[in-house]
Amino acid sequence: MKDFEKISNKLNELLVKNYDAEKGYIHAMQNVDSDRLKAFFKERSEERSKFAMQLRTQILTYGGEPKESGSFAGMAHRNWMSLKSLFSSYDEEAILEETIKGEKASLDDYNDVLSISNLPTSVETLVSSQKNSIWNVINTAEKLETMAS
Repeated sequence: MKDFEKISNKLNELLVKNYDAEKGYIHAMQNVDSDRLKAFFKERSEERSKFAMQLRTQILTYGGEPKESGSFAGMAHRNWMSLKSLFSSYDEEAILEETIKGEKASLDDYNDVLSISNLPTSVETLVSSQKNSIWNVINTAEKLETMAS
């Protein structure tokens, strides 16, 4: 039972991070002019919403109670992005830089979950898949950042 509780808690941490990422992407989408970047951030927001739904399902499967909202740290990061954007006139390169920074932090959280011993196959498969998607986002964001500079 204790393993299920640990898994549920770790999945809830990922869930909260995905809520934060979804809101962050919506915020980023609202603060760029480029249609290409707006579409990129919209797709990422929708992807993170999907990730959250998948994580909620896994949490329920293991008897946990899914969290319902993001974290204080996520709100603080979005506020920092707002402040940074204000001073950089919504510099798209700066927003992409913050995106990359946030996604790299997400990878650490995903790796933390994947390091749990005896992780159920369904959880490992889901978390690995989401982690791979985040890697792809980082690669795309780095290319977009290069084009914006």
